[in-house]
Amino acid sequence: MAEAFISYSHRDEKSLARLHTHLAMLRREGLITTWYDRDILAGGNVDSEIAEHLNKSDLFLALLSPDFLASTYCYEREMEAALKRHEQGSLRVVPIVLEPCDWKSSPLGMLKALSKDGKPISLWANENVAYLDVTTELRRLLEGPAKTGSERATQNAEAAGNRRPSKRYRIRKDFDSIDRDEFRQKSFATIEEYFHRSVDELDEIGDPIRARFEKISNNEFSCTVLNKSSKNKEAHITIRSGGEGPFAGAITYSYSRHSSGINGFITVEANEYELFLKSDGFSITRSQKDDRMSAEEAADGLWREFISHAGIDHE
Repeated sequence: MAEAFISYSHRDEKSLARLHTHLAMLRREGLITTWYDRDILAGGNVDSEIAEHLNKSDLFLALLSPDFLASTYCYEREMEAALKRHEQGSLRVVPIVLEPCDWKSSPLGMLKALSKDGKPISLWANENVAYLDVTTELRRLLEGPAKTGSERATQNAEAAGNRRPSKRYRIRKDFDSIDRDEFRQKSFATIEEYFHRSVDELDEIGDPIRARFEKISNNEFSCTVLNKSSKNKEAHITIRSGGEGPFAGAITYSYSRHSSGINGFITVEANEYELFLKSDGFSITRSQKDDRMSAEEAADGLWREFISHAGIDHE
């Protein structure tokens, strides 16, 4: 049985509770036990008990969010101590991404993160599917062939040797029309994949929800969601890459099926350093103060707006 030390920001306690719920079967099967700071009894020495459990744990589950990265205790004490043991081969560090944040710039950026492809759990249409992916990967890890201490040390030393430099450089660049067009096409592909995956997740819920994805062409797709529990509310969206006239370099969308009309658009913008997306109005969940968006953020904001028309929301 492996003991897992869970490191998290207290602002993310709701996500911690959901993770504990999804780990129930692993605990029942005797594959894992978990420990976190709420297990400290009244009168206990917080620092010493955290250090004790961190030193004897087999797994370190880091629940990543903006609040985790901003926490001096989580980042500089718990995470850095865990990474030292990880590099020695005596502990496995597993990042679990709760919310969009700059975790790839941290030392955890060299590690495989959960859920799938490091996608933040909050961006899944059905968060239970995301937590299932996390527990499935943890089960693979716990049931997989055991490695000796020397094998783990060698493996982690190789990973550490491939760690990217800690410094990040910004280089000014002039973006031409081809750069913008390629960025738009890649962004559209990301949005299309997000909607396709989200429709599949939503459809897995079953009654009273039905969802359908339809690929119309390489530059156009549509989605339909029906919510039978809310007076059969039905929502449609058609999204296109490019168009005519002023929308030739934009991603456009209409809240109808196979419509040539436009309810809104997403443009490709640039500053001296990077290309980014900008919406004409739909809201997004983000911590940044400006309105620059990545393709993933644009997809999430547009998806939330779309399903709200069917009386559906997600946290």
